[in-house]
Amino acid sequence: MPPDPKKTQDAMIVLLREVAREEILSRFLHARRSYKSDGSLCSEADIATQKALATRLPSIIEAPVIGEEMDEAEQKRGWAESENDSSGLWCFDPIDGTTNFINGLPLFTVSLAWMQYGKPRVAVTYNPISDEMFYAAEGQGSYLNGMRLPLRKVSPEIGHAIADIDFKRIPSKLGDRIVEAPPFYSQRNLGCSTLEWCYLAAGRLDIYLHGGQKLWDYAAGELILKEAGGAACTLEYDDFDAGDIWTRSVLAALHPAVFSAWKNWVRG
Repeated sequence: MPPDPKKTQDAMIVLLREVAREEILSRFLHARRSYKSDGSLCSEADIATQKALATRLPSIIEAPVIGEEMDEAEQKRGWAESENDSSGLWCFDPIDGTTNFINGLPLFTVSLAWMQYGKPRVAVTYNPISDEMFYAAEGQGSYLNGMRLPLRKVSPEIGHAIADIDFKRIPSKLGDRIVEAPPFYSQRNLGCSTLEWCYLAAGRLDIYLHGGQKLWDYAAGELILKEAGGAACTLEYDDFDAGDIWTRSVLAALHPAVFSAWKNWVRG
């Protein structure tokens, strides 16, 4: 952990709000789209936000930086440099939900985690449209704008659950089972992984399934959910951290009974 986790968390919150105002909100509804080599969307706001964060994060803690819009070699070099260094690693997604952002859908975030020895220790995820700041520090609980998460008591029955499922990245047979005989009440997909983790932690969603997230998609959300009392694993491993660092599946829930039922159903 950093010498003063609360001070670090507060500085991260201030930074994300300032950068979102300067680089993201100023371009909302005016951003020009472009495409990366893998075919995914990008925008000038993604690039500007990444540059601003990479420049200003060392003033909080001097540590290697990994951002989504860096090239793969830079990302892997930053991870390697941090593995045995107590100064840790900054991992962020400058805009998660870029497609939503470009199309004017108000479901996108800037998400940031400070990691140490491969684990998230302090996490902040911010939706600048709703002005909702989700944050957590290891062992200190999760919060939304000062309110302890979860926001409500959730049902222990999977039949009452609202599920968030990314059908694009799960095995087709599993997707067919979910469509034909879902064990839950209803299904959503927000198109913003970092926000989906936070909505799960808040109790706005009950269960979650994603076939493959990048490090910056799950780094902050994993801690925010854990500190809210939720649990996560992968499709293959009970230990979430055993999954591949760079592309990791997610199977998660807030209530422990629902998590057990969901994991057993998905793997059954």
